[in-house]
Amino acid sequence: MKIIKEKKLRSCWPIYGIGVFWLLYALIFPMYRPLHFVLLAVLSIPVYLLLSRVFPGKTVQTEVEVPDEPEPSPTGIPEHDALLAEGRTAVAEMQALQSRITDPDIRQKTERLIELTGQIFQDLIDDPADYRTIRRFSDYFLPTTVKMLHEYDRMSGIGVNGENIAATRERISAILDTTVAAYEKQLDALFANQALDIETDITVLENMLKKEGLASDGFEQSFPGTPGTA
Repeated sequence: MKIIKEKKLRSCWPIYGIGVFWLLYALIFPMYRPLHFVLLAVLSIPVYLLLSRVFPGKTVQTEVEVPDEPEPSPTGIPEHDALLAEGRTAVAEMQALQSRITDPDIRQKTERLIELTGQIFQDLIDDPADYRTIRRFSDYFLPTTVKMLHEYDRMSGIGVNGENIAATRERISAILDTTVAAYEKQLDALFANQALDIETDITVLENMLKKEGLASDGFEQSFPGTPGTA
């Protein structure tokens, strides 16, 4: 990344002016006396300041190459970040293909695949333990899906609706239904670990409530003032 930086260059004329001032002073006053050396030094200060105002210099602009700041790691794990980048690339590719597809049914199926793919790769951030499953999904299922959409887009752009082309497009449309269902099952399977963790938390909470007498009938027993209690 390039940025424009301004730099102020001082004029050399104040320095030359001081030199001329010293020369004139030496011609007029006896420089062999120490007092004149002191006076010359003292007078040089205001002379220099005055000349600096008269000749302030100039400001120049220069282009400076600044290294781009690295984007923050989404997962904190390099191999997970690389897999996440693959997913985002595939999503972008499917979005580009969808924008060219005119058939409403295929567009809807593609939109659903894009949504599911984004959710599957989001799970990699939420649950890094699913890396191997998502890696397999990215290596096998995702490239084939993108390839099918590319083929559908290519055949749609030929401009000829021959028997082979029509049959292939129908086959792709049918397999997209199966693909959407498979993606939904894949996403649901990724939540198995989280569902198990939540189920464990629910069981622990239920046991704690029962132990403290706060579950079911035990809740009323713990608070004698509750209506309906003796």
